[in-house]
Amino acid sequence: MKIPLYLAATTAMVAPSPAQAQHHVEDCPVSDDCASPADNGRNAIVVTATGAPSTPADAGQAITLIDAGLIAQRQFSTIADLLATVPGVTATQTGPIGGFSAIRIRGAEGEQTLTLIDGVKINDPAAPGGGFDFANLLTGNVDSIEILRGANSVPWGSQAIGGIVNIATRRPGEGTSGGGRLEYGANDRFTAVGHANYGSGAFRASLGGGYFTDDGISAAAGGTEADGYRQTAANGRIEIDIADAATVDLRGYYADSRADMDGFPPPFYSLADTPQYATARQLAGYAGLRVRTGTLQHIFAVTLNDIDRDNYASPAATAADFFTRGKATRFEYKGDWAIAAGLRAVFGAEHERSRLFDGFLTAKSHVSGGYVQLVAKPFEALTLTGGARLDDHKTYGNKATFSANAAWRVGENMVLRAAYAEGFKAPTLYQLYSFYGDPDLQPEIAKSYEIGAEQWLLARRIRFALTAWQRRTTNQIDFDLLLYRYNNIARSRGKGVEAELELRPSDRLTFAANYSYTDSEGRQENVASYSRLLRRPVHSLNTAIDWTAFGKLKLGASLRMVSDSRDGFGGTTRIDGFAIASIRAAVPVTQNLEVYGRVENLFDDRYQTVAGYNAYGRNGHIGVRAKF
Repeated sequence: MKIPLYLAATTAMVAPSPAQAQHHVEDCPVSDDCASPADNGRNAIVVTATGAPSTPADAGQAITLIDAGLIAQRQFSTIADLLATVPGVTATQTGPIGGFSAIRIRGAEGEQTLTLIDGVKINDPAAPGGGFDFANLLTGNVDSIEILRGANSVPWGSQAIGGIVNIATRRPGEGTSGGGRLEYGANDRFTAVGHANYGSGAFRASLGGGYFTDDGISAAAGGTEADGYRQTAANGRIEIDIADAATVDLRGYYADSRADMDGFPPPFYSLADTPQYATARQLAGYAGLRVRTGTLQHIFAVTLNDIDRDNYASPAATAADFFTRGKATRFEYKGDWAIAAGLRAVFGAEHERSRLFDGFLTAKSHVSGGYVQLVAKPFEALTLTGGARLDDHKTYGNKATFSANAAWRVGENMVLRAAYAEGFKAPTLYQLYSFYGDPDLQPEIAKSYEIGAEQWLLARRIRFALTAWQRRTTNQIDFDLLLYRYNNIARSRGKGVEAELELRPSDRLTFAANYSYTDSEGRQENVASYSRLLRRPVHSLNTAIDWTAFGKLKLGASLRMVSDSRDGFGGTTRIDGFAIASIRAAVPVTQNLEVYGRVENLFDDRYQTVAGYNAYGRNGHIGVRAKF
């Protein structure tokens, strides 16, 4: 890959520069949506480290926080495009918006990324690999995103091998407020998003909704027929104080999507234009009760994840030629106990029941688990965290998982980190019980290590972070072409380095950059040599610059660069590296009204993230957002 050096030198990254946090740890319930991203520093709140509120300075693992301000500033339409700018994260997509999108963290499989919305695990229990398709996740009313890079199954259970993506919509607050945005651009893309908040006394509610449509481009690289996409979505959160120390917490998320698809028609069975389309309907629900008794906080919750997918041969089809119905119900308890000064226990118990139906197969399973973590501060500058988890799965029995990490704050402006964490991923219902399944499969097991340092200089106007990591995964499940079924036949290993730099020469100007080196390899059982895993570029660089000119006009530019990768059977197809630049601007019209716009893929680079599938060329969009 050849990248213009002058272009790399004149732009700088996506490492966020969010505003100062407004919440403090003691104000947050024991809940997995309590993140209030700030400056990746002392005042932010994160939950992915232990499953309960803490500050990034106390976490021994690398965590990236993205708040609503940064989401609005970057102007991305999809969460996948936003995540692709995070260190150690790779995003791939089969064509335009609506095409299957996978998020790989530190070279792990996309199915090994655990994804949550408002405290609900939303990975698809009906998918063959149990992953989450980010194709249908738009930025809409998303308020914050927290990304933990690395394994962390002690508080989170199955699927947290590569990392965790924790997404939160707007949390209700006091008073009456609201807002929205309208956007139009290339390919007749239209976006309408709105939200409203009401809070008075013991009652608080936040409601949101959105509509998105895009005429798209051909998913097939050689195609000419555009593949469009549309989505209608809604979200809501209600909090009711039923006593001084007890709150009912209700949350809901719903998305109804339709995406045109290209397929592999006869006689050549190669990717080409087809009239196929797919629909997806996902409902995530949460009902919880938060209670405080002295120094002990409790949360009792029931969550629901329900996903229906249907594939149609053409718009004239009267019935789907393929469909899946996936459903997972969880019952959970979490506790957070301040045992004594400098000693805290975070613990919990869970029971999950999952179901798959695809017209041929009906399969069910359940798993129960419990965990405990101790967070100790032998002195104020040092935080030590250690934990263990035990899961009892209907099929494969007991599985224990362990973790330990340390964060040492050296003075006011440096944090040193070290972590060991284990991750596991239970076999999916499809892998266990389908015609191609094996009920004797064992869970995938990962062991990961990382060390890192974060340094602030010049009154925190310069921030630098460096993390080195390594992971080994055994019992990896793959499709055995000899036995023609799923089997524990694969191993993988990965190592890498992530570097972040942020400069604030003034309050109006921010430069930032991150670079990732990701070396991920895998091999089949009884095969001596490892080979590079597919669709994982070794090198990636994200840069951005943001400047507020003349006191009001906000200007910005970003550059995303990745190196070559491999695809196809046996990695025989090369995907060329690419450099994608974008520019953006926003200007306030009044105190509550702003006009904004952007040009993506500024130099109209022709690139792919999955072999044979198109990506958008140069495209522009303009919009208006308001608040009251």
